[in-house]
Amino acid sequence: MSSASLMYASSDPRAGLSTAKVGGSAPADRGFGASSYALYGELVPPIDDESGRTWLTRGQNFVIAYTEAKPGARFERRDQVDEYVALIEGAATVRAGAETVQVNGGHIVMIPPGNSHLELPDGGTLVRLFTTRSLDLAALAANAHVYAEPAPFIPPLEPWPDPAGGFRIRAYDLNVPPQEGRFGRIWRCTTFMVNVFEPAGPRDVTKLSPHHHDDFEQGSLALGGSFIHHLRWPWTENSLDWRDDEHMLCPAPSVAIIPPRSIHTSASVAAEDNRLVDIFSPPRADFSAMAGWVLNADDYPMPG
Repeated sequence: MSSASLMYASSDPRAGLSTAKVGGSAPADRGFGASSYALYGELVPPIDDESGRTWLTRGQNFVIAYTEAKPGARFERRDQVDEYVALIEGAATVRAGAETVQVNGGHIVMIPPGNSHLELPDGGTLVRLFTTRSLDLAALAANAHVYAEPAPFIPPLEPWPDPAGGFRIRAYDLNVPPQEGRFGRIWRCTTFMVNVFEPAGPRDVTKLSPHHHDDFEQGSLALGGSFIHHLRWPWTENSLDWRDDEHMLCPAPSVAIIPPRSIHTSASVAAEDNRLVDIFSPPRADFSAMAGWVLNADDYPMPG
C-alpha cells in the first residue's frame, strides 16, 4: 500500500481528524518498531498472590496491568511518580493521601501521584494503567524484551498539564450513552487517553478502517469477546524493513501493542459482548481537538 493520504469512510467519526490517513513510511536509516501480543489465558501471571493474579504488558510509554482480583483484594502504590488510571468493573474504595472515594459499577478513575491504594471487596476484573516511569512494573511485562532498545518514532514521554484544581481522585461513570458524531467514550488525564468502546457484535468486514499513527503506539485491550488485529507495514527502499502482514486472533482477555507507521485495523469477531479499550500515552492531540469527544476535557487542559 502506498503512503498516499486516504481518509476514513465518510460515515466514520474519525474522518474529520487531522491525522485521518493511511500509509506511512520509514526513513531509509530507521526500521519499524515491532508489534506484540499478550494472550493472558496462555501466560503465567508474574504476580499471583493473596490479592489475585496480575499480568503486565508494556509499550514504549505505558504499562497495562490486568488483574483478576480476589474478594478483599488490596493494591497499593507508594511514592507513585505520576498519575495513573484504574478501570474498575465492580465496587471499590480508592484512597490517595487523605482522600477516599467509593465507586460501584463500571468506572474509570484517575489516581494522583504519591501514596494510594485500591480495595475491591468483591474482587473482579481490575485494569491499571501506568507509565513506564513505574520501573518496577515495566520490568515485569511479558514483552519487556521488545523494548530493550527504545521503539522508533516515539518521542520521549511528556505529561500533559496538571488538572484543573490540582491532583485528586477523579472517578467517572462508564455508563455514558452513545452520541452521533462522537467516537467511543474517551477520557484523558496527564498521562493517558483511554477510549472505552461499547460492547458490540461482529464487525462488518466490508467497513474496516485501516490507518496508521505517525509517532505513537496504541494498546488495544480486549475485555470481552474476541478480535482480529490486522497489521501491515509499508514497503520502503530497504527490503530488510519489509514485514509480512499480521492477522492476529486475540480472544479476551488480551492486549495488542500496535507500533507507529504500521497500517492497522481491528475487527470484533465473537457473536456478542466484544469489548475493546484503546490506550494511548500521552493523550492524543487529534482526538482532543475534536469538540465533545473527550468527556472530561474540562478537568484536564490541553498543552499550550
